[in-house]
Amino acid sequence: MAGGLVAAVGVGTGLWASSGSGGGDGTPAGSAASQQAAAATSAGTSAAATAASPTPSRSYALSTTPRTIPAVRSHTPARGPGWRPATAKRVVVSDSRLVDEGRLIAGELGMTYAGEKDDVRAGDLRLALNDDEGANPESYTMTVQGGRVTVSGPSDTGVFYGTRTLKQEVHSGGTAPEGVVRDQPAKPQRGFMLDIARKNFSAAWIEDRVRELGDLKFNQLGLHFSDDQAFRIESDTHPEIVAKEHLTKAQVKSIVALAAQRHITVVPEIDSPGHLGAVLAAHPELRLRNASGSATRGAIDISKDASANLLDDLLNEYAGLFPGAYWHLGGDEYQALTVSSPAASYPQLAAAATARYGAGAGVADLATGWLNDRADTARAHDRTMRVWNDGFFRGTSVKPASDLVVAYWTGKEIGARKPVEYLSAGRKVLNYNDEYLYYVLGEPQTFVYPTGQRIYEQWTPRVLRGTTPVAAKYDAQILGGSLAVWCDLANSQTQAQVAAGIRMPLRATSQKLWDAGTPDLTWTQFKALAGRLG
Repeated sequence: MAGGLVAAVGVGTGLWASSGSGGGDGTPAGSAASQQAAAATSAGTSAAATAASPTPSRSYALSTTPRTIPAVRSHTPARGPGWRPATAKRVVVSDSRLVDEGRLIAGELGMTYAGEKDDVRAGDLRLALNDDEGANPESYTMTVQGGRVTVSGPSDTGVFYGTRTLKQEVHSGGTAPEGVVRDQPAKPQRGFMLDIARKNFSAAWIEDRVRELGDLKFNQLGLHFSDDQAFRIESDTHPEIVAKEHLTKAQVKSIVALAAQRHITVVPEIDSPGHLGAVLAAHPELRLRNASGSATRGAIDISKDASANLLDDLLNEYAGLFPGAYWHLGGDEYQALTVSSPAASYPQLAAAATARYGAGAGVADLATGWLNDRADTARAHDRTMRVWNDGFFRGTSVKPASDLVVAYWTGKEIGARKPVEYLSAGRKVLNYNDEYLYYVLGEPQTFVYPTGQRIYEQWTPRVLRGTTPVAAKYDAQILGGSLAVWCDLANSQTQAQVAAGIRMPLRATSQKLWDAGTPDLTWTQFKALAGRLG
């Protein structure tokens, strides 16, 4: 160009834009400030030549797909400077239902939250609800164009996920790339389950995990708060069962509120009729005893009306504390059904089964009826219930309620049933595959700590048991999955060690629940990306 003016060519506006993409003061390439700086470099040219020169324009490389966890499903590239946040720039919303999302992202990016506004200003981040009827409510579109960003979706949840993508894009001073992101999850239920019964986790630690889960687009946090070792949440109906170290109801409400802000549902679990040792320590009269009078660890006597009354008291009490749509009933490892002859070992259960369900009914029928009754209690609070797969029994005259979702974790139980048995019967299933997704403190029995790499490279939601996926025709029945932390040997790791140990498994699980296909990044690249995102 005449006068020695150099045409500046913008670099790719990917997530990790270098300082070369803008002015030395961090201004985005193509901004007014950077254009002024470019003009200043030509000050040595003659006044006449400068006056005769046309106004310099800037060209840009085609933008690259942003790198996020989980990865976005679609990005349409464009040419342009991209977008960076700044204190003077506004976050505005088009609907009062997006106030929480607007305030949160404004605080995270150091911007000014301006509320509901119709006017348009340079540098705006606008959050909007669209009228895309029938769209996945967790979907969103993010458009970076003309120095502004618009995140829109059919619900506030979708818009929230768009802000998570944007937050990652601009992390550590990066730039949101020009173009359009269209994104939605493959699976509707994406969870993390925490055993707080065997190990006491602080409320602050749990809240930190909620924030982490939200940024990774998880939408469920399971709390297993009752087991043989302890009952960990304050109770008004049965204070005698609560451990000294526990969460108060006020603390739980704060966790639930924070989770709701991050569009996460907290799913409570009071496991029964097994794993009730802590409850039974305060109610020894309800312990299940065998024919010789010996108490069976953790098992409640389901032939007694008082046992059902106690559990229903708890289910009804905590329904008010956990307002989400889901409830985990447990149902696993009832010791009365792990012996060779349940009827001979526990004649009171056999007698109760025939009295209630008629001749030919057995202990498994009574256990199935127990879960159905607890499901009735939870259903009255408009909950969808899930039960561990070994709480379902083959060949019973009493059938499990049709709306019970199978939480499939193992194929090691007596009379183990393969996942296809549930799927072919029309059951919906959640994936807790203990081969990949079980983080068991102390690694007892045959458990090993899951690695993010194994999950990332080998697991998909269709891999429900072992390492072999079920047929693709069942994919729609698999609602999602969950990484689970079990604290069998509670002192094996500190809270900090658990957080560090699950860091990459969480990220890998997030990726595979959002998009079950083969990831674009290698594991080495994915791990490096996680390091940059923090």
